[in-house]
Amino acid sequence: MQNRLKDSSSPYLLQHQDNPVHWHMWGEEAFAEAKARNVPVLLSIGYAACHWCHVMAHESFENEAVAALMNERFVSIKVDREERPDIDQTYMTALHAMGQQGGWPLTMVLTPDAAPFWGGTYFPPKPGFGRPSFSQVLVALSDAWKDEQGRIGRSVASIQNALAKAAAAKPGDPPGPELLDAARAAFLRSMDWEQGGLSGAPKFPNIPVFRFLWHEYFRGGDNACAAAVHLLLDRMSQGGIYDHLGGGYARYATDDSWLVPHFEKMLYDNALILEMLAFAQADKPTLLYEARARETVEWLVRDMSAEGAFAASEDADSEGEEGKFYVWSRAEIAGVLGEETTFFERFYPLPEHGNWEEKIILERKAPFGPDEVQLAACREKLLEIRIQRVRPGRDDKILADWNALMITALVKAGCVFARPDWVALAGQAFNTLLAAMSQTDGRIAHSMRHGKISAAGLLEDQAGMIRAALALYQATGAQGYLSRAETILAATETHFGDGAGAFYMSADDAGDVYAPRGRNVQDGPAPSGIGLMAENYAMLFHLTGKLEYRAKAEALLAAYGGRGQALTGSPILLGAADMLANAACVVVTGGAEDLAQAALAAADPAVLVLRGAAEVDASHPAYGKPDDVKAAYICRGNVCGLPVANVEGLRHKLQRFTWNNSDDVV
Repeated sequence: MQNRLKDSSSPYLLQHQDNPVHWHMWGEEAFAEAKARNVPVLLSIGYAACHWCHVMAHESFENEAVAALMNERFVSIKVDREERPDIDQTYMTALHAMGQQGGWPLTMVLTPDAAPFWGGTYFPPKPGFGRPSFSQVLVALSDAWKDEQGRIGRSVASIQNALAKAAAAKPGDPPGPELLDAARAAFLRSMDWEQGGLSGAPKFPNIPVFRFLWHEYFRGGDNACAAAVHLLLDRMSQGGIYDHLGGGYARYATDDSWLVPHFEKMLYDNALILEMLAFAQADKPTLLYEARARETVEWLVRDMSAEGAFAASEDADSEGEEGKFYVWSRAEIAGVLGEETTFFERFYPLPEHGNWEEKIILERKAPFGPDEVQLAACREKLLEIRIQRVRPGRDDKILADWNALMITALVKAGCVFARPDWVALAGQAFNTLLAAMSQTDGRIAHSMRHGKISAAGLLEDQAGMIRAALALYQATGAQGYLSRAETILAATETHFGDGAGAFYMSADDAGDVYAPRGRNVQDGPAPSGIGLMAENYAMLFHLTGKLEYRAKAEALLAAYGGRGQALTGSPILLGAADMLANAACVVVTGGAEDLAQAALAAADPAVLVLRGAAEVDASHPAYGKPDDVKAAYICRGNVCGLPVANVEGLRHKLQRFTWNNSDDVV
């Protein structure tokens, strides 16, 4: 018996390779041992940047006495939730079925057949505040396994039923205007109209919700939707959740005013926020949005580049303390800035006793103005000192789904901020993923580190890469991106489709996933694969005119139509319903690149761009348009508007509600 994690490629698992716990990686060997010993399995799921995962590791997994209990009474398995989100999703759903709130570290107890029967999250090393210690939990569960098999069997059956119910689709009518209206109203009621974001603390960006509201801003003309998005971005971008020296946004704020972040930085958060900054800039340009987008991409390139793509995350902790890398004292800042300290604190408050645990988290309290050059120089001086500190750990594995989100964001931001180098960076990352993670059947693997694939592809990987390919196709006009999107799509339908219009999270040949195969339509901090697939089908329909894509989009939307108001938990799917019904395809002819760039920089997320009409299906409204005249046709529904020959005219028509099917059409 030994700790087997040294053979893993996951940075998170490698953090635990020296624990006295006899950790297994997920696999048949662990469950075979549990069966042979007739002991339950203790499953611990976390990720490299997780602060409370580190806390529980130091308190319990590095403790010889606790480890001895685990080794004697359980077979223990460690899982990186980012490497195996399918496993995490299954057991997090099981925890919810037990009536408990989720989080990480996720601690589950399983039968030797991988069936969950008990679970929780973080457990302290000593009892207190009405909670048992982790050691007490271990003894109680081990004794229950020996003495209460009947009770455990009933728990297993109940949870299995809940998992099956959660995995089931619920067919009904596809989401229509009434449901979209209701979802919009529900989200707006939940807004914090003073600090931005959803009300309460902790505060997460919740970008899928705000992406849906952005769709609603253009679909229904509700200015409150735009106001909610702009307020969110304004407050986050000036708050402590943003790294004012190094760029990039932390995962969430622990307070209700965006001041105190949970300092970990995740690739997916920054991808989704970057894309929203681009949409917001296209709607209402500000120096703030431009600066945050530029600084976030600089952080991405400087700190997150890995193997030709982008690393997964940066940790919250360094030297055993959360946030130590990022926070300051007033004396430290004054020692760096000297006489400029008084100037600097006009923009960034520097209270003598700090604003968090006697330390200072930088937040900006003044708008942009004429002093930006001097301010930038001050920040650069502080950054030069900060980079000499011990850095937080970096999880450098490459995740296809998160990288795909960043590729899509770089394309949109590159178009809006006139940064073709960002579009080129997106293309390079996309090609890296294809070269390193494509499978022979067209699928994309999920996780890679140091050139070694460590996890098979999931629905989110396929959906994200299709979406990224379509973004690059629109931005460049290169047909190869469309072909690749359709290749990945065919493999996705074959291996992930459920035969009734929806999709499973894991593939049909995934042999190590506890049944039933999960289907997740709920968006979390990142979009669900099902929501992205609905969006992909909608985009493919408008870009190609192929009616089969419309039919598949409608079938996928209908597969969950019976969820009714519960679809407020699936805002990306609702946005896809809007895109299918209302998208505008701007068809640019005659090589009018200035018109293409103007359309690519549109604020409306349901504006798609197609160069030339030669490749579209005969059912596309732009079919047959001549390609010898420099013009742009805005096509909605079954018709295209009159040709637009200049950039300003096109921009005007792409504004809200200025183009409709009552215009003269051709």
